[in-house]
Amino acid sequence: MLVDDVFENMTNMFTIITIPFAILELILLLLLVKHVKNKTLLKHTLIYTIIYKLVKFFGDVYKSGSIAVKTVLVVIGYPLLIAITFFMFPITIGLVAWFAYKKVKAFQNIQKGIEIVKDGNLHHRIEVVGNGEFAKLSSNVNSITDGLKKAVDSELKSERLKTELITNVSHDIRNPLTSIITYVDLLKHEKDQVKASEYLEVLDQKAQRLKLLTDDLFEASKASSGNIPVQLDKIDIVSLITQGLGEVNDKIEAMDLNIKLNHPDYKVYVTADGKLLWRSIENILSNIFKYALERSRVDIDIEDMDNDIRISFKNISAYELNITADELMERFKRGDESRNSQGSGLGLSIARNLIELQKGRFTIHVDGDLFKAIINLPKFEPNE
Repeated sequence: MLVDDVFENMTNMFTIITIPFAILELILLLLLVKHVKNKTLLKHTLIYTIIYKLVKFFGDVYKSGSIAVKTVLVVIGYPLLIAITFFMFPITIGLVAWFAYKKVKAFQNIQKGIEIVKDGNLHHRIEVVGNGEFAKLSSNVNSITDGLKKAVDSELKSERLKTELITNVSHDIRNPLTSIITYVDLLKHEKDQVKASEYLEVLDQKAQRLKLLTDDLFEASKASSGNIPVQLDKIDIVSLITQGLGEVNDKIEAMDLNIKLNHPDYKVYVTADGKLLWRSIENILSNIFKYALERSRVDIDIEDMDNDIRISFKNISAYELNITADELMERFKRGDESRNSQGSGLGLSIARNLIELQKGRFTIHVDGDLFKAIINLPKFEPNE
């Protein structure tokens, strides 16, 4: 009886112990079948998990590190990878070779692109896919190329303007100079005092015209080179413009222009040189008097823009302006391109250079027959 009881107890204990293990084995078997069916068995192995964690760790460090860090990681990481995956040695060799090939191709692409840019093709773009060091290097090279292209374009435009300036100055100076020479020769042989007086009047007009051209040319040269002393002070811009409009009131009345000055109710001060600022505004007004439609309205708006003060001049031209704002800003350009007016065509260019000398900005906008000149100047701050 005793033996039977012992045997029965052992059988019950074995059953109790075996059943949980059998259930666990069944669960593991079902999971194995599931991973095999879903083709995810490899991802859930211990080796795969270890390799994945290591690769992810080194990958994060590689992406955020410098070239030196990346080199050290490659030197240390590759032997470690070989040691861990010795049974997949051919695969790792292939992966490393493929990785090295991509990097070499990217480097060669950058090297070839630099050679093309060096040969003068500033429109060439170096394309490297990804976010690595070579991609950043190619992006930096492209940025340098863009900067060079802008500099070259700017220099070419400057040279074109210089050539145009010389041509137009020669043309404008030659006309009054030729007239002066002609009338002086006529005056030498003229006995009639009436005609002699007429010749003298023409000579005076041509001499004044020549003086205007040379003075404006000299002033434009000084303004563009910055060779003008600038004394920045606190300027009441509303008072400056109001007084200035009083000085040119005869011209306003002659054209029957309706000047409308809009400004804030409080005092508006700018940091500027009073003489240079009025010279700039005078040039803009002179441009308006030459080209504005008679009996039209001219708006002068003074606006407080928090950090600076904006002064805008708007007028309707007597005819549609057939050139762009950039062309109109160029030296010796006129809105009608007819070159028959008495101006030098340098007024707007001088105004822009003088405003820039006062740390301001000067822009113009053209829309059909609407002309708009805008001056932005720093607002005066008491602690300056």
